[in-house]
Amino acid sequence: MSNVETDPVELTCYSTTGAGPVEVLEPRDVPLGGPRAMAVRRTLPQRARSLIGAWCFADHYGPDSGPMDVAPHPHTGLQTVSWLFAGEIEHRDSLGTHAIVRPGEMNLMTGGHGICHSEVSTPGTTLLHGVQLWVALPKVHSDTPRDFQHHVPVPFDIQGATARVFLGTLGGTTSPVRTFTPLLGAELIIDTRVTLDLNESFEHGVLVDTGSVDVAGTLISKGKLGYLGTGARSLTLESDSPSRVILLGGEPFGEEIVMWWNFVGRSHEDIVRFRADWQAETERFGRVEGYHGDRLPAPPMPIGRLRPRR
Repeated sequence: MSNVETDPVELTCYSTTGAGPVEVLEPRDVPLGGPRAMAVRRTLPQRARSLIGAWCFADHYGPDSGPMDVAPHPHTGLQTVSWLFAGEIEHRDSLGTHAIVRPGEMNLMTGGHGICHSEVSTPGTTLLHGVQLWVALPKVHSDTPRDFQHHVPVPFDIQGATARVFLGTLGGTTSPVRTFTPLLGAELIIDTRVTLDLNESFEHGVLVDTGSVDVAGTLISKGKLGYLGTGARSLTLESDSPSRVILLGGEPFGEEIVMWWNFVGRSHEDIVRFRADWQAETERFGRVEGYHGDRLPAPPMPIGRLRPRR
């Protein structure tokens, strides 16, 4: 699922590290495509925090979300990470990829220079439940060619939890999927209590999907995200009942980016150019074959710039 808001804001995002206690990020409800569209809970970006490592966007939806039909739409300067807990989504992109997104299987699409794709729930899907995450590409790789990677992580036990590592390394398990900055992405199902060894150069976020989880002494309820700054060598997660979380991590990004609609660039002028290329149907984005319907038009550009957010 991508950002199909009809009136997206323009954000200038900075990487800012935090210290001390866990910072709790509240989700906000975002209807995608209008009042009848699928609603998601967004924890990144927001005023309190724009990035966690290179993670720059986090939407959480379900378990009662209905069918999805997102027409071809563009991306630049980022990688999309699709991770489902329930349901199935058919993915088609301008690289020629035709894939099914299934629970426990990660699909990562790279749209540096430009890519477009469609997302449609399969006929047998009656509900969707999962997360859609974006990773900002560093400037040196922001124009990288289109790519698509699929990975099925094998679940393994860490004392007190079951883990699936879809990006990076956790508990001695490493994902083979390529990223352009050091990252961590994992699903954890916590039985009662687990202590994880962390990379102390990373900042981390814990997005709670089910239940309530004590994150390093701070209780994080369903749908919220707990942020921890760099310097932590370990993290203890506790829950009174089985709970599921998404653990995100990465080295502080250290670059300013501008996000608007489905584009990541370095300036307002970048975004204007990307939008114009999409509207003109240039070869920057290519075409999606096999989707029966029109492309999504880009929304109008905002009248002015918003102040930088941290």
